[in-house]
Amino acid sequence: MILYVRFRPAPMHETGGVEAALPALLGLAEDISPVVQALPPDAALLDVRGAERYFGRDAGQLGSLLRVRALAHCGVECAIGAGPNPMLARMAAREAGPGTTLVVTDGEVAGFLAGKPVAALDGVGATTARTLCAYGLDSISKVAAAPLAVLQRIVGARAGRELWQRAHGIDRTPVVPNAAARSVAAERAFGRDELDPVRHRRALLSIAEELGMRMRGEGQVCRSLTLTVRYADRSTTTRSRTLREPTAHSATLTGTAYRIHESLGLQRARVRSLALRAEDLTPVEQAARQLTFDPADERARRIEAVADRARARFGPGAVVPGSLAA
Repeated sequence: MILYVRFRPAPMHETGGVEAALPALLGLAEDISPVVQALPPDAALLDVRGAERYFGRDAGQLGSLLRVRALAHCGVECAIGAGPNPMLARMAAREAGPGTTLVVTDGEVAGFLAGKPVAALDGVGATTARTLCAYGLDSISKVAAAPLAVLQRIVGARAGRELWQRAHGIDRTPVVPNAAARSVAAERAFGRDELDPVRHRRALLSIAEELGMRMRGEGQVCRSLTLTVRYADRSTTTRSRTLREPTAHSATLTGTAYRIHESLGLQRARVRSLALRAEDLTPVEQAARQLTFDPADERARRIEAVADRARARFGPGAVVPGSLAA
């Protein structure tokens, strides 16, 4: 069985998200099964077929174990879907409420899919759904009953075969383990829903400084940066941007975070928390860096190295940007 786990803050921890806690949550998942695929910012897939045999528990019981551990260690609730493959697990998770696990067994697949609108089928987007509905194929059961050749004429040969298989509950996509260390994240939650863009920028500066320091301390650089904004109504917006070159330079990370934030046009949005995730980490010795003759850039990097040594000796608060000192 496959578990699809969606993490969300427990009610008593509403002021924070799960972005920064995701590596710890993945660690808890890996205590149950070594086959864990992170799906940032707030989800994961677990292949628990081996864990079921090892622990002598079924998927529902393993899901309950993970929920208890996530709540106890990280203050995070889980909505979990369990199914024979990743597609069915994801679809089950959408119907599972917070703190619950919805299990779809092999014998329940047809009944679980029957009657659902075609748009509910995993992998079917709005455009494909409209096209299928125009031909009267507005439910998963109707798509499953349609001849394969008809579906291929409507949406194409390859897409039609995939659609037919998914309508029959078939998904051969594997769960691909990926290390939590491939990304590093940090988050700042506001004491109240924050409207002031200046405070947003201060939070982003603080997070970027933290990420840069952590990556430099571990001898790593990142290739992309992802910003997640969590609003007062608990909804989120996530945007990513690829960097021009792999880096752990705080000034570059900060500038990129500012540009992503500005592109969202939040204006008077009530923001509850901001999180940054540095992705596609690689050892610094394996990353190429564009040579520059800008003395200001070289001076900034030398100052940054001195500041890192001071933080390593006297603590992370020994050196901070002036705008964060107040």
